[in-house]
Parts: sequence; C-alpha cells; structure tokens
Amino acid sequence: MKFDDLEAKMRAYENVDDPCALPGVYLVARLDGRSFTRLTKELHTFETPFDPRFHGYMLNTLEHLMESCGLKVIYGYTQSDEMSLLFGPEERGFGRKLRKLLSILAGEASACFTLCLGAVASFDCRVLQLPSLDVVIDYFRWRAEDAHRNALNAHCYWLLRRNGKTSREATAALRGLTRSAKNELLFAGGINFNDVPAWQKRGAAVHWESREQTGANPLTGESVLVLRRGLKRAVELPAKEAYSAFLKELITREFPRSSSRVSWR
Repeated sequence: MKFDDLEAKMRAYENVDDPCALPGVYLVARLDGRSFTRLTKELHTFETPFDPRFHGYMLNTLEHLMESCGLKVIYGYTQSDEMSLLFGPEERGFGRKLRKLLSILAGEASACFTLCLGAVASFDCRVLQLPSLDVVIDYFRWRAEDAHRNALNAHCYWLLRRNGKTSREATAALRGLTRSAKNELLFAGGINFNDVPAWQKRGAAVHWESREQTGANPLTGESVLVLRRGLKRAVELPAKEAYSAFLKELITREFPRSSSRVSWR
C-alpha cells in the first residue's frame, strides 16, 4: 500500500471521534487536580485548611495557561485545586478541536504545577460550551459560591480536628448544620469567618489589563507614555451581584459587540 493511501486510511480511524466546539459560543475549560487530596495531605506538607504557597502555585499555573498556550484566554479563575479558563466566541485556536484543547491545557497545567511543586502533579480537563454571556456569568458565580461553601466547611472541619476530633467525628459533627450554625461554631472557636481572606472564601482570578508605562521613542529617544497589556491578579473578588457586574464589564470590554445571547445566524 502506498504511503498516501495508508495515511488516508489511518487518518480515518484517528479522526472518527474528533469533535469541535460549536462556532460562536463561549468556551470554559475547567481543570481539576488529580488525586490532590492525597498529594496535599499525605505526600507534601501544606497548611490546613488553606496554604498560601499552594495558592501561589495555582495562580502561577493559571498565568502560564493564559500566556503560553497559544490561546486567547479572557479570564482565569481558581479556587482550591481547580482552575477555570474563559475563551471568547471568536477563539479559533487549534480549530476548536476539543481533543486538542483538553490535552494541551491538561498537559501544560500539569507541567507548570509540577515545576512549581518540585514533584509530579497532574490535572484533568473538561470543556463547557456556553451559549451566552449570562450563562458565562452564572458559571463563574456557581464556582465562587462553591468556593464559599467549601471554605466554610473546611475551616469548621479543621477547627474540630485541632480540638481533638477524628476525621469521622468532625465530618459527622458538621452533617446537617446550617450556614449560620457553622459560622457560630467558628466564632466560638475564635474565628470570625468575615475576617477570613477573600481568596479563601471566593477564590481568585487573573485577567488582562492595559497599563501606562514609560517608554522611549525609537526615533527621537524621548520618553513617552505607552500602553502595555499584561496580567493582573485579583485576590479580593467582589461577591454576589457585584461579582456579576465585574465579570460583565470585563468580558464586554474584551468583546464590545457581545450581547447577552449569541446570534446563530
């Protein structure tokens, strides 16, 4: 069999299940650490319930994905051991092939975090196809609410553990408690949940901004002000409706013609 014929035959097998994301929709890639509970509790020593060093590794990895993967990421968000990356409806990277997006993002995240940690770590990845700006905002509101719930539970759990409860006893003690009851539990233990750092309660983000910097005119050598685009960390995200407004302003700044609903025409 000639090489061209052999290649055409094998490509048919290779591409039989090679879907692309729908055109004109927002994409969100969510990456989750694989077996990170074991990695952070058994294999490495991190502070509980939250470790600034681990959080820094996640932000470093998020910035790497936004700068170095050949894709235009509008907004990056992280909480706990997960990251979410928002791509605009006009993103055409890798032909919007899902297998390429999944493998490249998971591979790059795993490599970057491994270098930060100094030991092997890996991420899995999924891609959500979201039809409108409203749904995009709902998605990030969901992840922020999840961060808040997890932070409250984690602080309660580790307070009980420090007070001598076993893992099973601490889990049982929290089962069925309301949010207000959990806050009271923390307050009685000397922790005001309102004073917990925002990045623990709501996660943190990375987004693009333009900054004025002093440069030199290459022809005259005179100092001039220039705009440079760079990444900015947001570790004190607003909550609830203020967060929705923050996201809408940021995304529509990147896509001025975007509306709350995608046109399919």
